[in-house]
Amino acid sequence: MLWKMFLTFFKIGAFTFGGGFAMIPIIQQEVVDKHNWIKDEEFMDTISIAQSSPGPIAVNSSIYVGYKIKGFIGALVCTLGTILPSFITILIIAIFFNQFKDNIIFEKVFMGIRPAVVALIFSAVYRLVYKSHLGYGTLSMALAIMLIIVFLKISPIYMVILGAGGSVIYHKLVKNNDNIEE
Repeated sequence: MLWKMFLTFFKIGAFTFGGGFAMIPIIQQEVVDKHNWIKDEEFMDTISIAQSSPGPIAVNSSIYVGYKIKGFIGALVCTLGTILPSFITILIIAIFFNQFKDNIIFEKVFMGIRPAVVALIFSAVYRLVYKSHLGYGTLSMALAIMLIIVFLKISPIYMVILGAGGSVIYHKLVKNNDNIEE
């Protein structure tokens, strides 16, 4: 099982370009759809936790999934599987970078990868929104926060803190109102 976990996350790390958000649909496909290690609802929670924790979302997700399946050793195995491909790639690039830095073919390859990365990120956003079953109010709030971050250039960190605090206050008020009505 540990070898299967390592290979799964190694594949995720090796064949995903564009960072953590681009990895989300591939992680979901492997962990939820293919191996059934966690359910869709738990995957949404995993992404939320991974995104709000320090570090790359893919590494944080691999830690969570690995720990859920096989405890500490599972977390270690999945994390190594996720980071090893990037480490090897960066090591190879560092060794040969000066020889290829002005190569037009490599420039074209990376220009061609960019649209695919954007498509992967949009795909991840769409699947997360669709599977979250967000109501119009929550979806409107998410869009408003996105616009605030993009156009007012307010740090996403403040928005996460504001969202967490607002949710606690809102649910405390709703719970208090529900208790009063009973």
